[in-house]
Amino acid sequence: MSTLAVQTRARSSRGPLPILAACVLWGTTGTVSSLAPAAAPTPAVGAAGLVVGGVLLFVTSGGTRAVLRTADWRLLLLGAVTVAGYVLAFYPAVARTGVAVGTTVALAAAPIVLGLRSRPLPTSAAVVGCTALVLGDGDAHVDLPGVGLALVAGLSYAVYSVVCAHLIGRGHPSRAVVGVVFGGASALTLPVLLALGVTWVASPSGAAVTAHLAVFTTFAAYLLFARGLRHTGAAAATTLTLAEPAVAAVLGVVALGERLPFASWCGMAVLAVALVVLARR
Repeated sequence: MSTLAVQTRARSSRGPLPILAACVLWGTTGTVSSLAPAAAPTPAVGAAGLVVGGVLLFVTSGGTRAVLRTADWRLLLLGAVTVAGYVLAFYPAVARTGVAVGTTVALAAAPIVLGLRSRPLPTSAAVVGCTALVLGDGDAHVDLPGVGLALVAGLSYAVYSVVCAHLIGRGHPSRAVVGVVFGGASALTLPVLLALGVTWVASPSGAAVTAHLAVFTTFAAYLLFARGLRHTGAAAATTLTLAEPAVAAVLGVVALGERLPFASWCGMAVLAVALVVLARR
């Protein structure tokens, strides 16, 4: 094996692969959230996962004090606000306009904003493939306020990615940056969660859903994403996260017995090719 091939494989294992691994964990969100108690408000489900997961990230990350002392506090605050904004906008968006439209708008907004200029062809192909995947059955319901919330979620995610990539690029440890940003987001989200109500968390299903969202889709997933950001630009990283709907779709087929139309399988194929091209670059 040539030296170039070894270096390419090493870069992929440090950059794209951790981000794709995070997408696998994020892809379980929809299936797991559907198991929450019926009495749980939709925004509260995501807020509970963020509050608990954010605390876990903050208390287990070394170097947070150094980041708080040396990093630009305005960027840290902006990162915390946008993380909280993503969660508080995304879940209501999905509730209003459906998983398909809400996910497509939210996840496609960031690559469109960040990736079209630097990598127009693979980014465009990935967005088209993602859209065909989740909207392939033609049964989408478009709710304008829901689409607006999804756009807020997508832009919040884009800003968070740029902020964290910038701070990590300045030499701050990726885990400490994520710990501080998510710790701040947890503090900002806690009052909202308390206002929405937390009694549902005490039920067995509520506790299980909250634990999964906190440990897997927040704590573990964002550590992987931060590791990938150290070796991958924000534009490429946000495009790679379009793999999440593909994971969710496959999980729905395997675990829930759902069926995907032919157009969705074609969209998944286009998305896969685009992500492979992007990861190799």
